[in-house]
Amino acid sequence: MRNDFSSHAPSATMAATGSFVVVPSATPFVAGSIRAVTISGAGTIAWLDSLGVQQDTSVLPVGTYTMTARAILVAGTTATGITGWF
Repeated sequence: MRNDFSSHAPSATMAATGSFVVVPSATPFVAGSIRAVTISGAGTIAWLDSLGVQQDTSVLPVGTYTMTARAILVAGTTATGITGWF
């Protein structure tokens, strides 16, 4: 299939190019950073931002949230059914 957007610069609002099931961990993603998560079970999310600084949310409802994350951390994450989008 032809990719009409291959010459466009990536941005936070462009369509995702892929996804994977996120298993919270203490180590960064092997595939690089994600720019959004979808959670299917409400809860908190703790993550490492692009600078490696830990960020934390309060309880989030089911939904999709934009963020630049190098890792979703097991300590501090209670949300379930997490999908990472890149």
